[in-house]
Amino acid sequence: MKNITLLLAGMFIGITFFSSCTTVNTVEREESVGTKQVVADKRVITDATLNKKVSIVGLNEVVTPGGFLQVQIEILNRKNSMQEVSYKIEWFDENGMRVDTPASVWVPRQIEGQETLSITATAPKQTARDFRVKFMENVRDN
Repeated sequence: MKNITLLLAGMFIGITFFSSCTTVNTVEREESVGTKQVVADKRVITDATLNKKVSIVGLNEVVTPGGFLQVQIEILNRKNSMQEVSYKIEWFDENGMRVDTPASVWVPRQIEGQETLSITATAPKQTARDFRVKFMENVRDN
């Protein structure tokens, strides 16, 4: 009887553990139709733990018909469980001066296990010619 109880308790713990690890299955074209305007990037990693969990896999940019710079950042959750991150995009004019706007705030996002997520942002002014993306891990209070 004791063995059955231990077996059932172990199964319950295993089911609970594995059900909390959520991953995402995806389907897409084998050969992409769209042509990305890929941006060569420079990365400054100050949080190695975050980089092991969520990483940037690509940057893409385009100028909209209205003349605004638009960027798309593709991030990958390298873990099997959901991760919470925040990002902030800073915009700069042609002289390298920061274009301050009320939209320059940290935006929280959740990304499921092994999921690739695209974050798209449009510059707040037509004078914005460059950008910087910052990421930080959301820390929960326990």
